[in-house]
Amino acid sequence: MNSNKQNIIETFKDIQNHICNGLKDLTNQNFEEDKWKYNQGEGGGITRIFSDGPIEKAGVNFSSLSGNLSEKIGKNIIGKGKKFFATGVSLVIHPDNPFIPTIHMNIRYIERNNKCWFGGGIDLTPFYIEDHDIKNFHKKLKNICDKHPVANYYEFKKHCDDYFFIKHRNEARGVGGIFFDYLEKNFDQTFNFVKDVGYNFNDIYIPIFKNYKDKKFSTNNKKFQLYRRGRYVEFNLVYDRGTLFGLETNGRIESILMSLPPLTSWKYNWKPIQNSKEENLYKQIIPRDWISS
Repeated sequence: MNSNKQNIIETFKDIQNHICNGLKDLTNQNFEEDKWKYNQGEGGGITRIFSDGPIEKAGVNFSSLSGNLSEKIGKNIIGKGKKFFATGVSLVIHPDNPFIPTIHMNIRYIERNNKCWFGGGIDLTPFYIEDHDIKNFHKKLKNICDKHPVANYYEFKKHCDDYFFIKHRNEARGVGGIFFDYLEKNFDQTFNFVKDVGYNFNDIYIPIFKNYKDKKFSTNNKKFQLYRRGRYVEFNLVYDRGTLFGLETNGRIESILMSLPPLTSWKYNWKPIQNSKEENLYKQIIPRDWISS
């Protein structure tokens, strides 16, 4: 294994540790750890699950895999040949309190014969919107991007808004963030950017979590959270590239589906009450420039 690849693997493992330690300190919850092997090739991963506390369910997953791509997946990614190598960290956090947003992040490195590239992103899915939290979230992402010549916040934000759009519902999944893929021009600069995204996760998300961890919520607040989680499930099972890549490469199903919430609901033809906080969400998740607004 070349030194670049080994360095990426060790860095991604350290980022997983960094994030998990931050979540443990935040909630006093321990994680369940599952080390697994990739049965369809070489490598494996470490899945860590938080549950049954202020974090109702979260998965923080590291993986490092090599094997052969299916014809279906091979047609949809750059490069030639069947052989691939992929390593990354992916996480989704579903808080118990409906006033704390769900968050998703992943960073990854992929090789396919003559091609290698980085990808990833981070996005926020609130149920009840507080403008200052969303603005600070986007400002922190822009500050990270501005430090790296390979990163353009506005370009990556547009990619995120386009990607996390639920076409069959004609609505956004949340308030966006950044999304990037096929970054291959400058290895060192891109790796530094990807590391910055990973290591800054705790600073980006934990303050939001702390602000609302002890906020009282009603049964109706919880019902709305469960209803909106249904949108999250729909996106992940229909559109999410990481989920589809894992399924098509015969990955470990428990780790692939760790992003799904423990509870959700689908209520037929539900509509929010006019001028309610629930209706406000639908007005606010339309993609917009959060920093300048």
